[in-house]
Parts: sequence; structure tokens; C-alpha cells
Amino acid sequence: MQGFYTQAELKRLIERRKNNPDLSSFPINETMVERYYQTTAIKSLLAEFQQKKRAGLLIMATGTGKTRTAIALVDVLMRANVVQRVLFLADRNSLVNQATREFAKFFKSGASVFNLIDSKGEIGRINTCTYQTMIGLIDQLNEDGTRKYGTGTFDLIIVDEAHRSVYQKYGEIFKYFDSLLVGLTATPRDEVDRDTYALFGLETGVPTHYYDLDQAIADGFLVPPKAFSVPLKFMREGIKYSELSDEEKEHWDNLAWGQDVPDEVSASQINKQLFNTYTVDKMLKHLMENGIKVEGGDVLGKTIIFAVNQKHAEFIADRFNLSYQKYDGKFARIITHATKYAQSVIDDFSKKDLAEPQIAISVDMLDTGIDVPEVVNLVFFKAIRSKVKFMQMIGRGTRLCKDLFAPESDKSEFYIFDYCSNFEYFEINPKGAMGSTVEPIGQRLFKARLNIMSLLNAPDYTQKNQLNEQQTLELKTVQNDLCEGLRAEVTAMNKDNFIVKTELEHVEKFKTSEAWENLDDLAMGTLREHISRLPHELPKETIEAKLFDMLCYNLELAVLEKNNKAFESYANRVIQIAAELETKSNIPVVAPHLALIQEIQSPEYWVDITLPILESMRKRIRGLVKLIEKTSSTVVYSMFKDKLGVATQVNIPIVASGVDIAQYRKRVESFIKANENHITIAKLKKGLQLTPTDLTELERFVFDAQEVESKDKFEQYFGLAISLPQFIRSLVGLDAIAVKEAFSKFLVGTTYNANQIHFVEMIMEHLTKRGVMQSSQLYEPPFSQMHYEGLDGVFNDKDADNIIGVVEAFNQSAVA
Repeated sequence: MQGFYTQAELKRLIERRKNNPDLSSFPINETMVERYYQTTAIKSLLAEFQQKKRAGLLIMATGTGKTRTAIALVDVLMRANVVQRVLFLADRNSLVNQATREFAKFFKSGASVFNLIDSKGEIGRINTCTYQTMIGLIDQLNEDGTRKYGTGTFDLIIVDEAHRSVYQKYGEIFKYFDSLLVGLTATPRDEVDRDTYALFGLETGVPTHYYDLDQAIADGFLVPPKAFSVPLKFMREGIKYSELSDEEKEHWDNLAWGQDVPDEVSASQINKQLFNTYTVDKMLKHLMENGIKVEGGDVLGKTIIFAVNQKHAEFIADRFNLSYQKYDGKFARIITHATKYAQSVIDDFSKKDLAEPQIAISVDMLDTGIDVPEVVNLVFFKAIRSKVKFMQMIGRGTRLCKDLFAPESDKSEFYIFDYCSNFEYFEINPKGAMGSTVEPIGQRLFKARLNIMSLLNAPDYTQKNQLNEQQTLELKTVQNDLCEGLRAEVTAMNKDNFIVKTELEHVEKFKTSEAWENLDDLAMGTLREHISRLPHELPKETIEAKLFDMLCYNLELAVLEKNNKAFESYANRVIQIAAELETKSNIPVVAPHLALIQEIQSPEYWVDITLPILESMRKRIRGLVKLIEKTSSTVVYSMFKDKLGVATQVNIPIVASGVDIAQYRKRVESFIKANENHITIAKLKKGLQLTPTDLTELERFVFDAQEVESKDKFEQYFGLAISLPQFIRSLVGLDAIAVKEAFSKFLVGTTYNANQIHFVEMIMEHLTKRGVMQSSQLYEPPFSQMHYEGLDGVFNDKDADNIIGVVEAFNQSAVA
């Protein structure tokens, strides 16, 4: 229980239930959405809400107007008085600002639009916010102690870019608010994970509505990419010292490598650890010469260069400004999280009539969600391994742009220049690399301590490890300390925090000391699943101390599990930290621990190491690790002559959004079987002849159904080889009585022998289950197992012809 509706919210809820409008009767505002698929998406959601379902997920390709679709949906729901307050959530300020502007454009009167990030506590009818800000706002209180944002504050929440990371990080928001929920994402539906579908109450692979990139391009609502793989030697092969000329070897030897001079630099290290002047210069020259131009072909069109990191972006910008000084440093600008006034630069880049900047050098910020229709060139100057991210980046160029080149000369395509073999990678790995979500450090620390306690709690641990009384006592002290540390965190959990509130029963239980006595597997499971993720209000500690704790707990687990390989790895990291701390011996807080720091670095320290020793070391060292400077790997700047090969146009192997055909088939088949009593479907099942009128009604009934979506979609997945009536017959089968009556002459009297009757019974069983049958099947297994000639081997010609006639009659009855 998170809270109660206010009196006003309850009144609104009751009025809505009394009203119960027919949502399909409200027209969709065509000034908000003009395209058929947007209207279809809205109707699909309205149909779900009409059936009292509370959530829906729209999968729509980047650039097809997800936000506009959401705006039109809100408009219908507000006019129907189903929704009064809306919350639109996104993960970045720039996306929230963009959505705020879009909503404000269409709701100029009658519905206030507030950006909650800077609204100073005001709540409008339409509200936009980041997930991170909303987490903090939920716990804010009014002067009377009630929450500013109660569970019934919003009637509809719209989740932008709904995917696994949002669910895992911010899922508590959706659990807290009691509202309708709509997810928007461009992620192909076979890439959307099971948890996300579950959040919206959907079957995996079957969103409420989807509209993929291929279809959008085919419909003319997006422009297609023209992709080029551009081979830069160093970006593909790296640099080997042995392959350099004598002059280049001298240059290599003189570079600021640091302590160890390598024999080679791999391709993956180019633009990370080594920035080569000629590599960047050749990319820029190729782009400036071959990219799509505007203003009569004199100026490079809007371009995004995707860089590896901040230093890489800075290096690209420096090389551009040096090579193209006439632009006075304004033509190419860096847009990253480190850019001062980044939003202002994004706004300038987004303006159609502003010539500068024309090139945006981006690290992550422009990968998703930014709408700049004028973009005509994308440069992949980094390796991408996530399919979802790859598709999002491609989506930056797909938007239409009218009159881009001249009046009546619109944008019809965009170029992608790939210098890092990304297209080749996804051709070999269509699904890309599988990402993983890392739990927060606090949760990992909680679970690590539980794991240590669980191993120490084993009944035979003391006996198996032959511990004496003193060792047993020392281990018990470690166990008690871990237990008290965990209990302290639970005790410091605020019961009024909306995230804690969901697990309040478990929190209250484990605040008591009794709950920690003799922890069994059930209690351990509860702590892992329900408690470990919850926030507490103990004083904040440095991330360095937390990471060192995690290292030490992993080390202790390796000792307990006798995992020598893991132990050696973790121990070496502790030794390295000790060595770095020794260089800080002149700092007063380090000096008292110098003997221990030096002892850690000796091999003798690690012989027969025990948990009590490791715990003592952890407690003494954890507060010192913050003194170690963060050392970034040395970046080397070189001037080796790189080679640029011939650019080759390539097909994009994963442009087509994943389509879960099996799930679609299952959904259609379930719909047909659920409607066996429909008058025309019933005629098919009974083997009665269909009329043209029957066929027309059947097609209308099936193809207009939400589960089937359209005739085109049906034919796309099921093909044209089988007609709709035959397909339905194959699902519902034939009525057993009708089949038996048709074959009755072969089953009565003494004319036919047992073998022949069994043959006919097999035909009847097939028709009853599958509804249709080709006469050729009568000469194949299992029928040919009764006689190698099949039907002709069991019956004479006349009877065989009669049997084929009955089968064909059933088949023909499914043809109008």
C-alpha cells in the first residue's frame, strides 16, 4: 500500500466510472497526427483501455512521430474525460524539453503544460519530467505531511524509450502511481526484453501496435539510408611496429608511450589510446568531398560524427579547425555531456536556417531522441556492438525534410560513412552483442555480505575446515560485524520512502535483532530479493571506499570457496592499491597504516590468509583509497601515414525491425479459434459451400480484427499460397458428423474390408483435425504405409475416384 487517493481524486475516479464513454466514438485530431499508422496505434490503445486494460506499448521506428502520437492520444482521452493529468517521462533533459515544446504547441489553451524539472512545485494537466527527477519528487511532502505527488496524481503516464534499463532503474515509479501506462520505443520488437512486455501486461513479442523502419520507408514517411563502408587501414588492422618504415619506426620510438613501448597498437585501441593525425584527416577529407551537400552543392549538409570519447571528439574538432580554417571554428562543434551550454549548441544545430554548426561531433548525446530533419550525413567513427544503439544512430538521418535543397527539392536519402567495419560486424552478428545490466554498488555490497554469511552459516563449516576454538570465535566476530552492518542499513531505511514502502513488511521484520538470528535459506532469499535493492539513509560514503569493500568481499568469498584463480586476481589488485598508497606516506592519515600497507605487498602476508585478517585490512584501508589519483591511460598522438581504400556501398543487414512471426501467427490463430461460432466460420467447419457474400463478410471480420491488423499484414506472414477460408478451415478443422456422413457409404455394410475402412477412418481423422487435404497426400505417409501405392493400392479405381471426389468437395466448399 503506497497511499490513498485524495477526496478530489476519488471523486474524479467515480465520475469516470459513471461516465464510461465509448472511446471509439471520439475522433482523432488530424492536425496532431496525419498518418494512418499513428491513427491505428491510437485506436489500438483506445481499444485496450475500453476493455479495462491498463497499459499498452507502441513500437514505432525512429522518426515516425511517437511523441505526436502520444499527444493525439492524450487529446482523445482528455476530451473523453478519461484523463485529466498526464505525466510524460524521458531519461534526458533535452528529450523532456523537446516533449514539453511539442505538447505546448498543441495544447495552447485548456491544458497547462509544465516541465516538472523547473516548475517550482506547480503541477499542470500535462507534465514532463526525467525519471531521475521524479524519483526525488515523489518523496516531497506538503506542509501538512501529505505527499505532493500521491498515488492518484496522474491518470496517464507515458514512458519514452521504454526498455529494460528504464524498467530496472525506475520501475518503482510505475508501481507507485496508479494510472494508465503507455510505453513508447523505437527498439525492434524482438529486441524488447520480456520484463518490458510484462510491465505493460503484454505477451513477449506482441506489442499493442508496431510500425517498423522498413514499412515507414516503403510508405514514404522516412527516407532510406545509403550506406558506405570506407576502409581505413589503421581502423581495421591497427598499427604494427614491424610493418613501419625506418623513418616511421623512429617516430614510434620517440612517442610518449610512458613506461612500456608496445610492439603494436590494435585496431580497437585506435582513437582510444592512440590518436593518429592522418587517420582523422583522411576521414574528414573523405566526408567533405563525398558527403551530401546543400546550398547548390557548396556546403556540406548537416552531419553527425559519432566519436569514441571526449578526447577523441576534441581531437577531431582540432583537426577540422586546422584543416578548414575559413570556417573560424564554428562549422564543426562538439556536443557531449562535457560541452558547456550543450543544449544551446543542440538548438543551433537543429535550426534549419542556421548555417553553423553544420557538423556535430557527438559522444552519446545525439545517439537517440534528437530530431534534426536536415541531417543528411552520418559518420560512424567508432565501433558499435549494440544492435539497438546501432539502429537508433541510423535513425538520426531517416526523417523527411521538405525543400532541403531547393523549393520542391526534398531530402530523399541520407548517407552513412562507416570507417569502423560496423556493417560487416552486424552482417556476421545480426543480433549484435548482448548487453548486461549491472546492479547498483550498494545492492552488490549487500548481497556479497549475505553470501559470506551464508557460507559461514553452513552447519559443517567449522568441522570441515578443522577450526580451533580461537579461529571459530574470530569468525563469529566477523559474522556478527557483517550482520550488524546489514541490519544498520535496514534500520536506516525510511519507511515513508515510496520505494521502501513496497517492501515495508520485510523491512519492519529485519529491523529487529531477532530476525537476524539463525538466518535460514528463506530469510536469506527474502533479504536478497526484497531488501538488498532498497535505499537507506546512512551517511554517504565515497565510491572509492565502496569499490574497495566490493573487492575485499570478493576476495573473502574466494577464500571461503577455495577459488585460487579468483583469489590471485583479487589479491593482486589489493597489492597494487597498497603500492600506490605507499607513495602517499607523507600524508598524515596514511602514515599510521604504512606498516600494514608495506606488509600487504609481501608474499608472506597472503600465506594462509584468513577472513578476520582480510576484514581488519579492509576496515583500515577503505578510507585511504580515495587519496589515490585517478590515472587515465596515456593518450599518444602520432603522425603515421594511413591508407584510405575505396568506399563500397553496402546493404544494411539489420535495418528490418525484428518481427516475431511465431507470436503473430499464434495471436491470429487464437482469434480464429475463439470465434468458431461466427456464422461463416461455422459454415466452413460444417463443410457447407461458401457464397461470395460469405467470403466478403469473412474477410471483413478477420482483416478488421485488432489481432490480425490488416489483409496486407496477414498475407505478409501467411503468404498467398492458401486462401483465407482454407487457412481458417486448417485451424478449426471439419465437423466430425459432417465428415462421417460424407464417407458413410464406405463405413456401412460388408462391402469393404477392415483395411479399407481403416484407410477411410484415417482420412476422416485428418479432415476433422486439419480441415483441408490435398489428394496427393493419399499417396504419401501415413497412407502409403498401408500400401506402397497408397489409395490406389487399397481401393479399385472407381472407389478411389469417389474418395478423391469427397475430399475435393470439402476443399471446394471453402472456395466462394
